[in-house]
Amino acid sequence: MTFNRRSALGRVFAATVVTVAAWGVMPATAQERWPAKPVRLVVPFSPGGSTDVVARMIGQKLAVLWGQPVIVENRAGAGGNLGADMVAKSPADGYTLLMASGSITINPHIYKNMPFDTRKDLAPITNVASGPMLLVVPDRAPVKSVKELIALAKETPGALNFGSAGVGSQVHLAGENFADAARIEIRHVPYRGESVAYNDLIAGQIQMMVGNFAAASALLGPGRLRALAVTGKQRSAQLPDVPTVAESGLPGFENTGWFGFLAPAGTPQGILSKIQIDTAKVLAESDTKARLFVQGMTPVGNTPAEFAKAMDAESRQWATLVKNRNITTN
Repeated sequence: MTFNRRSALGRVFAATVVTVAAWGVMPATAQERWPAKPVRLVVPFSPGGSTDVVARMIGQKLAVLWGQPVIVENRAGAGGNLGADMVAKSPADGYTLLMASGSITINPHIYKNMPFDTRKDLAPITNVASGPMLLVVPDRAPVKSVKELIALAKETPGALNFGSAGVGSQVHLAGENFADAARIEIRHVPYRGESVAYNDLIAGQIQMMVGNFAAASALLGPGRLRALAVTGKQRSAQLPDVPTVAESGLPGFENTGWFGFLAPAGTPQGILSKIQIDTAKVLAESDTKARLFVQGMTPVGNTPAEFAKAMDAESRQWATLVKNRNITTN
């Protein structure tokens, strides 16, 4: 048997090319297999609030699509910072995700020592859903309109309290936004979650909230809460008799709440894209749209780039309000 050095070298080279090529596709193959185990979805607020409701709704749908459990874990504290920090410091493999809300664009402007950098440590995936918020008071309250509420606040500066899901939550800044537009003095009372705040609102311990539509609207009725206005550009189809804040004496006022997925920075782009695409699929389903509609929200499902751009724009808006209202964590 003769030995052909050139053909032997050719076989070695070919084998090497195949091996290198195999290594080159391994990350993509691994991403295609994702998820191969349960996915943890961190909600940085207490159970029962709107962030939690949306997370569980979409998480159940994604679990069916992925063939893996999506485990919702509530990590409340520091206006959403506690849960967000945990996700930011988790492995960048797509198995730990954050269900964020507007607090992620607010907190960098009011917390002096943030435990993470929102822009550097977290990767936007998609805005899941958005919608107007709801200005509510206890059903027993003497005020029946936004104008009456503003008049009462001006008659008794600093006497009225408004609750929120915590310092820096989008419910907090929505209340501050309303106070700034109405030019009234009201005191903020933070809670460890939106649902906890509503308990005190119904009991009359606090006097008002600008809450997420889903959570607030579920509590409307005799002996519970009364809706004075919605914060969208138009009236809500779910509550057509409730006026907007803009038509109630504050022209141009608008405040939108949202909920979206973020992952630890460095998560492979293929995994981020898969989560976004699969979330968009879930949001396109008729029953998902119907469930979100009932809660006053519209499905979004935009791309990571579009979501990042929207978050940056909102962050600039909140920076101005925080400065104007001199909002701090002290």
